[in-house]
Amino acid sequence: MTSLEDARAVDRTLPEDATLLIVDDDEPLRNRLGRAMEKRGFQPILAAGVRDAGAILKEIAPAFAVVDLRLEDGDGLQVVNQIHDKRDDCRVVMLTGYGNIATAVAAVKAGAIDYLSKPADADDVEKALLAKPGERPAPPENPMSADRVRWEHIQRVYELCDHNVSETARRLGMHRRTLQRILAKRAPR
Repeated sequence: MTSLEDARAVDRTLPEDATLLIVDDDEPLRNRLGRAMEKRGFQPILAAGVRDAGAILKEIAPAFAVVDLRLEDGDGLQVVNQIHDKRDDCRVVMLTGYGNIATAVAAVKAGAIDYLSKPADADDVEKALLAKPGERPAPPENPMSADRVRWEHIQRVYELCDHNVSETARRLGMHRRTLQRILAKRAPR
């Protein structure tokens, strides 16, 4: 029995077509998630961005997809639209390090079935991909801390302000030096 057959024997909810397109510009995360999902019985196909995903979608119509919202060469929503043009029943989960309500709504409108904030582990991704329509997923086992959510928000505003500390501080309503100290620290867990 192959490892794929072993995985299907353990988890009967995995369909026959378990092709999984993973699109993320963070190479270590993409590779780690690909290996973890392969262990769960999926057949991962890895893409680094919008162009790579487009080339893959010319050849293959995956049953599942995990797409990062912000890619170096474009927007993950473009990839979701390309996927649904190729296969409208593909179950897509959006991943992002910059979770907010507006992007979650945009992802769902584009056809994503769920929206997970990074760092999402493979168990959370698998639960989201295999959830039955209308079923609410269980809350994550390891949600982001309040400090991490705050840090992610500050990083997003800083990025949107083209890394201008003064403009970011003004928009966030904080002192510039305080912002500089926050930006100099590592991300909280």
